[in-house]
Amino acid sequence: MSELASISLSRPLEEFSDELGQSFAEYGFAIVRDHGIPQDLIDRAEELAKAFFELPVEVKNSYQIAGGGGARGYTPFGKEIAKDAEVHDLKEFWHVGRTLPEDHPLAEVMAPNVWPSEIEGFEETFRALYAAFEESGDRILRAIALHLNLAEDYFVSTVEDGNSVMRLLHYPPLGEHVPEGAIRAAAHGDINTITLLLGAEEAGLELLNKQNEWVAVSPPKGALAVNVGDMLERLTNNRLRSTTHRVVNPGGEAARRSRYSMPFFLHFRPDFLIEALPNCVNGDEQTAPPITAHEFLQQRLREIGLA
Repeated sequence: MSELASISLSRPLEEFSDELGQSFAEYGFAIVRDHGIPQDLIDRAEELAKAFFELPVEVKNSYQIAGGGGARGYTPFGKEIAKDAEVHDLKEFWHVGRTLPEDHPLAEVMAPNVWPSEIEGFEETFRALYAAFEESGDRILRAIALHLNLAEDYFVSTVEDGNSVMRLLHYPPLGEHVPEGAIRAAAHGDINTITLLLGAEEAGLELLNKQNEWVAVSPPKGALAVNVGDMLERLTNNRLRSTTHRVVNPGGEAARRSRYSMPFFLHFRPDFLIEALPNCVNGDEQTAPPITAHEFLQQRLREIGLA
C-alpha cells in the first residue's frame, strides 16, 4: 500500500475491513468518508465552537475546572505540552465528555459536563455531535474487529460507558511572538483507542511514517481522519500502530487566520483491562503487562501536564 486508505463507511464492513486494518498497520491512519455525521450538524457545531472561542478571555477562563486535568470545560492557550516537548502547544480547547447519572458506578472517574451559558444551543448541539461520533466510531471498531478475526461486536462492551472525550480546538493566528520551536501541536501519539477528527482538511496535520518521514494527512472536506491510539496499539500488541503526528505552523496567508478542528477521542471503559489479544501474539513474544484503561489514561495525562 502506497498511501492511506480512503474508506466509505456506507459499504459493507467485510468489503473494507482489511483495507482499513492494513492502513492502520502501515500508517496508523486512514481517511473515512460517508461516516454518517450530518453535515448540517457539523456546520452548526463549527459555528458554535467559533462563537465560544471569540468570547472574552475572562469569560472563557471562568470555565476552567481547577484540579480537573482539563477533562471538562475550557483549557486555555499555552497549557498543554506534548510528552517530551520543551514548549507548549499553540492552542486552546474545550472538552465535552460522557454524561452519566450521579449514581452510575463510573461517575467518580468521569466528571459532569459544564456548558457555557453565553452560547445558545451549545449543549444541545454538542450532545448530538458526541452521539453521532459514537455511532461512526462503533462502525469503525466493528471493521477493526473483523480485520483482527474477532467477533464483529467484540469492541461494543469494551467501549460501553467509555471515557470518550470530544475536543473543540482553536489554533489562533500566529503572531510575531511565537516562542522558538513552538508549533500548533507538537509531535505526539494519542492516548485513547481510536481518534475521529473533523476539520483536518485545513493544511497542517502530518504523520510520521515508518521511514521517519513526515507525511501530510489531507482528507477531503467533511471526511474524517481516523487514527489508532496507544490503547488499541497495546491491545493489538503493536499490530495496529499509534503513529506520532503533529500540527505544523502554516506559512503565508494561512498563518494569519485561525484553525479549528474537532477530534473525538474514543476510549475504552475505565475498568476495561488492556492486555494483548491472544491472536496478536506469536509464540512467546514479549507483551506489555495488563493495565486498566483508567490507570493508563492517568499515567499518560501526568506526562503531558494535564493531571
